[in-house]
Amino acid sequence: MDDRTKRRLLVGFATTLVSKAASTVIQLVQVPVLMHFWGETTFGVWLVLTGIPTYLSFSNIGFGSVAGNEMTMLMARKEQDAALGVFQSCWWWIALVMGVTGAAMSVALWLLPMGRLLNITTISERDVSWALFWLGLAVLFGQLEQLLQSAYRCIARYSYGNFLKSCLSLAAFGAQLVPVVLGYGPRTTAMVFALANITVTLILCVMVKRDIPWISYGWGRASFKEIKRLTRPSLAFMGFPLGNAFNIQGSQMAVNYALGPQAVAVFGTARTVSRLALQSVEMVKNTVWPELSIAFGAGNMDVVRTLHRRACQIALLMSLSVVAIVALFGPTFLHKWTLGKVPSSPGLVGLLLVVVVFYSLWSTSSTLVAAINLHERLAQVYAMATGVTVVVTYFAARRFGLFGAAGSLLLSEMIMDAYVLPASLRIAHDSWGGFLRAMVHYPHSLRPKELRKRLRKRTREVEAELEDRG
Repeated sequence: MDDRTKRRLLVGFATTLVSKAASTVIQLVQVPVLMHFWGETTFGVWLVLTGIPTYLSFSNIGFGSVAGNEMTMLMARKEQDAALGVFQSCWWWIALVMGVTGAAMSVALWLLPMGRLLNITTISERDVSWALFWLGLAVLFGQLEQLLQSAYRCIARYSYGNFLKSCLSLAAFGAQLVPVVLGYGPRTTAMVFALANITVTLILCVMVKRDIPWISYGWGRASFKEIKRLTRPSLAFMGFPLGNAFNIQGSQMAVNYALGPQAVAVFGTARTVSRLALQSVEMVKNTVWPELSIAFGAGNMDVVRTLHRRACQIALLMSLSVVAIVALFGPTFLHKWTLGKVPSSPGLVGLLLVVVVFYSLWSTSSTLVAAINLHERLAQVYAMATGVTVVVTYFAARRFGLFGAAGSLLLSEMIMDAYVLPASLRIAHDSWGGFLRAMVHYPHSLRPKELRKRLRKRTREVEAELEDRG
C-alpha cells in the first residue's frame, strides 16, 4: 500500500472512531433517560415500536449502498461522468420508491389495529399508529442519506462524510430527548425524532452540493438503463437490512411474543451492553470498505488481499479485547445503567458476548464481498440464517427464557462464518494457509522495536533540520 492509502486509512479510522463514539453515547444516554422518565414497560414498548419501521430500510432495494460501491470503483478509474450518472439515476429512483412506500405505509397504519397486532396495550391504538408513522418516515428519509454518504466515499473523503453525519446525528438525538424530559410519550417523541432526521437529510443535501461541485440533483445523466443495470445487485443488497432487521428487531419481537415487553427491556439492554464490543468491528469495516472498492476498481489485488487480511486480524483482536472488558464490568454496568430496573444478568451478558466473537470474523471478512458488489449469494445466506434464527429464538425463549433466546443467536453467526470466509478468500486470490499465517503475524514495521527505531530516526532528522535552520 502507498503512503496516500495508509494516510486515508488512518484518518478514516479516526473519524470512524468518532462516529462510533457518537453512536455509543446515544445508546448509553438513551436507556437511563427513557427508563427514568418512562419506566421499564413503556421503554420496552418503545423498543418494539422502533423495531418495526426498520423493515422499511430495504424499501430502496439497496440502491444507496450499491451506488456507493459503483461510484467509488468508477472514480478509481477516473470516470466522473459515469459516476454522476449512477448518482442521479439512483437519487430519483430512491425518491420515487420513498413516495410509494410512504403512501402504502400510511394506508396500512390507518386500516390495521397495530397495537393489538404488536401486543401493545399500555398506549392507545392511535398513539401506536402515529408513532409508527413518524418512525417510518425517519427511516425512509434515511435511504437518501446512504446515497449522500456515498458521494463522499467515491471521492475518498469518506472520513469527512462520517464525521459530518456523526455531528448531525448527535444533534438529532438531543432533539429527541426534549419531549421525553418534558413528559411526553412515544407518539410525540417519534414525531420530534422524525423531524430532526429529515432536517439532517436536508442539511446533508446542501453540504454534498457545496463540497462536491460536480454532484448535481438534476436528471440530465439519469437513465432507466442505469437503474436496470444496478437492479440485480441492489435487490441482492436488500438481504442485508432484512437480515439486520431479523437479527436485532426480529429477535426482540420473538422475545416480545414469547415473554412480553418487560422481557424485551431486559433482553434489549443486555444485548446493547454486549454489542459495545461490536463497535470496534464496525470501525474496522467502515474504514477499509472504501479502500477495498478503490483497490479492486483499480485492479490492485495485492492491496485487496493485504487489506482483507489486516482488517480481519485487527477486528478479531479488538473484539476479543473489548469482550474481555465487557465480561468483567458489563453486568454491573447493566444494572446501574438501567437505574437498577434490570438485573446484572452475568450469564445472559456472557452468552451474548460469545455471539459477538463469532460475529466479528465473518462480518469483517464480508466487507470485501459487499464492497465490490459481489454480494448476491452472501445477502441471501444472511437473510436466510437470521430469519431461521428468529423462529428458533421464539421457541427457545418459550422453553428456556432469556438464556434460550440469547443462545439461539449463535445459530446465524456459525452459518455465516462457514460461508463468508471461503468466499472472501476466493475473491482475494488468497489461501487458507496464507490467511491464517497473516492472522498471527504482524508486519515488521508495526512491531514495537521497529516503531521505536523509526521514531528515533525521525527525531534525529527533525533535530538536524532545526539545526540547519538555526
